[in-house]
Amino acid sequence: MASIRKEIFVDARAESVWAAIRDVGALHTRLVPGFVVDTRLEGDARIVTFGNGMVVRELIVDLDDAARRLAWLARGGQLSHHNASVQVLADGDGKSRIVWIADLLPNERAGDIRAMIEQAAAIMKPTLEARAGRS
Repeated sequence: MASIRKEIFVDARAESVWAAIRDVGALHTRLVPGFVVDTRLEGDARIVTFGNGMVVRELIVDLDDAARRLAWLARGGQLSHHNASVQVLADGDGKSRIVWIADLLPNERAGDIRAMIEQAAAIMKPTLEARAGRS
């Protein structure tokens, strides 16, 4: 099983970063606008529409406010298995570190998923920092 780990260092307080991440229905407005163009909630799942047209159903597995951790799994598409988590950690005075981990099968898709995570991170960091600057 392929495992991808990405750390994102953000110049914003952990509480502010977590508030955006825990808002699971607002990926397209609060976290990764453009990369995700729509998010809608259906029970314990969110339907995510990416900028490239791909639509994925993600089941929210856990939303842990104490640990500032969100875990989800995706079903369907070209992956036989995909689960991921994002955790927000305080990282010094007014800064945060986001740890994003994705586990998936088949292994051959790891490059594509890694590229998507890199794209999302490149949008997530300045979006979170800009929002923190406005607070």
